[in-house]
Amino acid sequence: MSQTAIELNGISKSFGAVRANRNIDLKIAAGTIHGIIGENGAGKSTLMSILYGFYQADSGRISVAGRPAAIKTPSDAIALGIGMVHQHFMLVENFTVLENVMLGAEGEAVLNSSIGKARAELKRLERDYGLEVNPDAVIEDLPVGLQQRVEILKALYRGAEILILDEPTGVLTPAEADHLFRILRQLKDEGKTIILITHKLREIMAITDNVSVMRQGAMVATRHTAETTVEELAELMVGRHVLLRVEKGEAKPGPVMLSVKNLTVKDARGVTVVDTVSLDVRAGEIVGIAGVAGNGQSQLLEAVTGVRKAVSGTVTLDGTPVELTGEADPIDLRRRGMAHVPEDRHHVGLVLPFEENENAIMGYHWQDKYLKGPLLDIEAIRADAREKIEKYDIRPADCRLKTANFSGGNQQKIVLAREMEQDPKVLIVGQPTRGVDVGAIEFIHKRLIDMRDQGKAVLLVSVELDEIRSLSDRILVMFAGRVVGERGPETSEGELGLLMAGVDKKEAAE
Repeated sequence: MSQTAIELNGISKSFGAVRANRNIDLKIAAGTIHGIIGENGAGKSTLMSILYGFYQADSGRISVAGRPAAIKTPSDAIALGIGMVHQHFMLVENFTVLENVMLGAEGEAVLNSSIGKARAELKRLERDYGLEVNPDAVIEDLPVGLQQRVEILKALYRGAEILILDEPTGVLTPAEADHLFRILRQLKDEGKTIILITHKLREIMAITDNVSVMRQGAMVATRHTAETTVEELAELMVGRHVLLRVEKGEAKPGPVMLSVKNLTVKDARGVTVVDTVSLDVRAGEIVGIAGVAGNGQSQLLEAVTGVRKAVSGTVTLDGTPVELTGEADPIDLRRRGMAHVPEDRHHVGLVLPFEENENAIMGYHWQDKYLKGPLLDIEAIRADAREKIEKYDIRPADCRLKTANFSGGNQQKIVLAREMEQDPKVLIVGQPTRGVDVGAIEFIHKRLIDMRDQGKAVLLVSVELDEIRSLSDRILVMFAGRVVGERGPETSEGELGLLMAGVDKKEAAE
C-alpha cells in the first residue's frame, strides 16, 4: 500500500552512556506485516517502546497515518490506534480474561453496564479473529498461548489499528505459533498494520511483507521480504557471515554421568505430570528431550535438579543418589558437578533487580575465588563478571547494570555464562536459545558442542525441533508425562512431530 501507517525520523535514545537508538529512520506501510530484526541489545524493543510511549526519544519525530504525533505515554499511543503485545505479558494473573481486557478501559460510570458491553465486544472480537478464549477463565490457569491471545484482545478492544508484537513466539509451541500467524494474516486482511519484532528469521520469511534490520542501535537495511534470504538477513544482523547450521563431529560417549530410573512427579493438584520416566546421559553426549510444552519436560528437569519434589524413582549423579524428597540442596548438587540453566530465566534463573555481576555468581557465591575471608570479594566478583561479559558478548558491557535493564537475550547469556563456566560434569539446559538472536544462537550451540567434546554430559530440553535435531546425539520424545520413543538426530521433523502427538510411526507400521 502507498499509505504510510508509521514514519520515524531521526529517532535517538540514550540511557546514560549507552546509545540504544541512533538517528533511526523507518517507514511502515499501512495494511502490511513489517518485521524488525537485530541482535540482542540492537535497540528494537527500545524503538518500539518509544513508539508506544513507554520511553521518550531524545530527538526525532514520529508521524502516525501521515500526521505528526506527540506520544508521551501509552495512553497517547492507544488514542492513536497503536497497541503493543509485550514479550513478557502485562496481565494481572489472578484476574479473569474479561477483567484484564477491561482494565483501564472500563468506560462507564455504572460498572455492571460496562461489563455487559465489554463481554459482548469480547465475543465479537473472538468470533471475528479466531481468538477464542473463555472470558471468565483466570489468567494464571491459562497456558501461555491463550494468555497471548488475551493480550491481543486487549489491544483490539482498545481500537488498535497498528499492533506491535515483541518476540511473540518466544514462549509458544510450533502449533501455537502457526495459529498466531493465521490470526496475524487475518488482522492484516482486515486492514490492520502489524509490526513484528522477532529473532526467528524463518518466521520473518514466512509471514512478513517487509523487514528492517537493526545493528548496534542503528537501522542498517530495509528489504522486501520476497527479495531477500535468511543468509542475507543473518549477515546484516550480525555484520559478518553466520553459520546457520550446527557443525559437530561424532560423539564419543563415556560412562553414565546422570541416570534417571522410574521417576514419577505429581503437580500441586495431585496429577501425575512425569510418569515412570527412565533415561541415562553419558559423558560426551547430548541427550535432547523433544515434546510439546506441558508434557512433563519442565517438571522432569525440576525434579532432576532438586527444585521439585518427586513421588518415586531414583536419580544418580556420577553414581551418587540425588535427594528427591524435596530436601535436595541445589548448592550441594553444584558442588557435585551439576549445572542448571532453567527454562524460566526471570522467575528461576535471575534476580532482576540485582546487578549483572551479582547474578553472574548466583548459586556459586560460596566458592573461594569469590570470597575474602568470610565476606564476598566484590572486586573479584566484578572482574569475573567482566570476563564472562567479554567471552559471551553480553551487551551492554556493564557488570554494574541492573539485570532487568538487559534485553531478554542478554539476560539468557548471563545465565548461560554463569552455568557453563563452572566446568560441570553434567549440564541441564532448558530452552537454551529462547529469545536469543541468530548470532548468539550460533555461539551458544558451539559452546554446547564444545562442552560435549570436553566430556560433559548434557541433558537438553527445547521446543525448537531444529535445535533438538541439530544438537542431540540421541532424542527422547515425551508425551503426556512419559517417554514415548527414542530416535537419532537424523529422524525427520514429521516423525518426531507424530511422536510428540503420541503417535509412534514404527508401532503403527507393525
